[in-house]
Amino acid sequence: MQRSSDVEYFPFRDCSSNPARHTSQKSDILDAPRFSPHRHEFLSVFFRCCGAFFLLALNPSLMVAGIPQGAPDIQVHGNGFGQVSPADITAVLQSAALSILRYCPHTQLGGIDIYYRPDHPQIALARTSKGRIPIALSARDTRWAQYSFQLGHELCHALANYANRPGQSAPRPGSANLWLEESLCETASLFTLRAMSRSWSTAPLYPAWRNYAPWFDTYVKQRLQLPGYQLPAGTSFRTWFEQNEPGLRQNPGLRNQNTVIATQLLPMFEATPEGWETVAFINRDSSDSNESLLRHFTEWRAACPNNLRPFVTRLASVFSVKL
Repeated sequence: MQRSSDVEYFPFRDCSSNPARHTSQKSDILDAPRFSPHRHEFLSVFFRCCGAFFLLALNPSLMVAGIPQGAPDIQVHGNGFGQVSPADITAVLQSAALSILRYCPHTQLGGIDIYYRPDHPQIALARTSKGRIPIALSARDTRWAQYSFQLGHELCHALANYANRPGQSAPRPGSANLWLEESLCETASLFTLRAMSRSWSTAPLYPAWRNYAPWFDTYVKQRLQLPGYQLPAGTSFRTWFEQNEPGLRQNPGLRNQNTVIATQLLPMFEATPEGWETVAFINRDSSDSNESLLRHFTEWRAACPNNLRPFVTRLASVFSVKL
């Protein structure tokens, strides 16, 4: 779904297939002093990456396809993504999608078409004529963390609205509880980057990309340090949620509030990543656009297979909802 502009222009460091290119979304990093404290670290990464690429040029067989069997069908369309190979974008997005889809073995989603749009990422509300799911991203060049963050969010929307519904448009009632889906999608973004930080450190898509792995986690840490993305000091989540739920029911895409909620949900998904498969059932039986949160969780749990219902119960407890 539509994302606020603060996500698209969040600053982070980038180490890509061109190891000398450390990019940022804001000029404070791009315009840093030439002899900054990070210079030695940069040079170390630079020469390691150069050495790796020199070896790959001499012996292409050294390349390692880090994507396991069962990678999702993702196709990148157009050339608006800047100075980057569509094949590299595809590989990164497949890695990002697998961070979640590997835990959804019984979920059928279908192919995904990736397009560029300059303003914000967004998932379409209907499949293409070929039954594929169109997703637009605003990341450009080799900002792998940003690509992955955006896809994690939109992939979660795809699970919530397209999973196990081949050829069907996404059901999008104007639910007062849509904020919960938005918060889950913020959780998915954070989960995806932290998972990729771990997987790329041990099994990167290409050997030279191993040095990028820490920046996925850095992106998450720096994002969560932004103003408004933490609970106010001395305020419990229960109290905070009671104060903020009415506003969220009116405007589900309040990104600060979505992120505060995501920080509460993330540890649960990291402890039980199989819980991602519950998202495929969140909109299955929702019909009342103004239903209570209790009813929404009750319908969600009832739509899930028996083995997934305890996880929905635990999620509900975060919001003091007893099922």
